[in-house]
Amino acid sequence: MNSFISYNTLIVLLGTTLLGANAGLVGSFTVLRGRALIGDVLAHAALPGLCLAFLWLGQRSLPAMLTGALASGLACILLMTFLRRWTRVKDDAVMGVVRSVFLGAGIVLISYIQNQTVAGSKAGFDSYILGKTAGLLADDVRLFVGVSTLSLSLILLLYKEFQLASFDPGFARVQGWPALLLDNAQMALAAITVVIALPAVGAILVTAMLILPGATMRFWTDRLSTLLIGAAVIGGAVGGLGTLMSAQFSLLPAGPIIILVGTAVFLTSMLGAPRRGLLARAAANRRFRNELLLQTLLRRIYESAEGRRSTAVHRSRAELMRSLGWSTGTMQRIVHAAVLQQLVSERATPSTHDYELSLTSQGAEYVAKVVRGYRLWQRFLTEYPDQSCSLVDLDVQHVDEYLPPDIIRALERKLVAEGRLPLVAEGRAS
Repeated sequence: MNSFISYNTLIVLLGTTLLGANAGLVGSFTVLRGRALIGDVLAHAALPGLCLAFLWLGQRSLPAMLTGALASGLACILLMTFLRRWTRVKDDAVMGVVRSVFLGAGIVLISYIQNQTVAGSKAGFDSYILGKTAGLLADDVRLFVGVSTLSLSLILLLYKEFQLASFDPGFARVQGWPALLLDNAQMALAAITVVIALPAVGAILVTAMLILPGATMRFWTDRLSTLLIGAAVIGGAVGGLGTLMSAQFSLLPAGPIIILVGTAVFLTSMLGAPRRGLLARAAANRRFRNELLLQTLLRRIYESAEGRRSTAVHRSRAELMRSLGWSTGTMQRIVHAAVLQQLVSERATPSTHDYELSLTSQGAEYVAKVVRGYRLWQRFLTEYPDQSCSLVDLDVQHVDEYLPPDIIRALERKLVAEGRLPLVAEGRAS
């Protein structure tokens, strides 16, 4: 065995990898339900259970204290369920109130135990609050294997039910499914994960371990199955990589390193994910703005030629820039794009030191379609305002895909009567 991977390091590596994978798998549901803080609430709710178990036994016993923490966490879940079901308090307020109550009770009990000079010093509550990853034992790994198997089995068995309860709990209730029971089952899995993670990363960091993998995968996929698999892989990889880095640099604690590695993966996904990443969204917004400006330029040229039944109208680039209120840079960029797409031809006029723009045949066909869609949407929003609220996309190039054919025919007849239906599309009107 390589000296770098000692037996103790291997145990910790296996433990953190399993713990990270299970936390990512279970935590994905809390992310989907918009309950990212549930891990924080359950971690703090475990403190009274730890203290009461210690006071009951009079000595430190990891299984007994974790059992007490789990009982305390389940009591927290029942209390939150009661408050959400039978009161008008909102979800976030319920979590805030319950967390404060259990945290206050935990602090009082910890203070009481620590004031007992002989027994209090043996309680080791610091390891539950801050975590002690390097202290994981083979028995802890066996416990992680058992809990991970339980979580995976339950999710596979109730995958369809969990999916519906996560995305549309109201529909699940209407269909007669036990939505409340499914909700509590998800939170119970989260409570078990939080409790077994306390000795490794502590109450302060366990929330991040539960949330980061699922939140990271939300940038990459909309499919639940892919999200669950990806979150488990990321959670396991982050746990393993953080442990190896901590072993390489012995002065660095493993728990915080694991969270920092997870944060680095989250930030990388937030920036670089192909569809939902910040860079991809910024590029998409820029393309949309440029497309909108291009359509505005073409419409302005088209409207100059409208009524003459000819697209051979030349417009001064300087005049267009003034009428549109654009800067020189914006005008040059949009005209350059239009010329590259062969929508506009540009001709220099030495006498005025300017350029004249005119639509190409391809540009005339394109802008006629845009103007038709633009005017149809205008008329539709004016004459059918009660139906407009159900539309989320007013794409001028694909108006036929969004409006019923009979409405389009009626709107086109009115545009024909007004002489405002673009020539290329005029044949569509009856």
